Amino acid sequence: MIGDDRAMLTAFLDWYRATFELKCAGVPPERLSDRGVSPSRLSLHGLVRHLAGVERWWFRIRFAGEDVPLLHYSDDDPDQDFERLDGDVTEALSLWRAECDAARAVVASADSLDKTGATTRDGQSFSLRWLLVNHIGEYARHCGHADLLRERIDGHTGH
Repeated sequence: MIGDDRAMLTAFLDWYRATFELKCAGVPPERLSDRGVSPSRLSLHGLVRHLAGVERWWFRIRFAGEDVPLLHYSDDDPDQDFERLDGDVTEALSLWRAECDAARAVVASADSLDKTGATTRDGQSFSLRWLLVNHIGEYARHCGHADLLRERIDGHTGH
């Protein structure tokens, strides 16, 4: 509870990443693709795919300017992260973990939280500080979704 901005923001983000992983832990792989409650298309598998894509998009592509392909997204099929649950869910989890590690490396290589990345789609600049705060919010929302999905699968909550 004491530290500089970088230590606090990265610790909170990693706490949410770990919390999300705990929501998926112990669920049989085939159940990770279970949809929540109709008409929602959410599933833990879809959230894993979505969060891997979000990690890559914001940290590697938008902030660091890496030339890597988008994950689970195209202009023709923007909701494929949630809609198309093809592929091995354990591979999806491994890819998400790898994208989290890559994002951590991007953050560690920045000399300041004031460093700005590439621009958003609408041309606005953003700082690494903003990106970390934004990402904490992204995970907070999706951890709530994951908690409800997990409860629907096997009754477990509070992981």
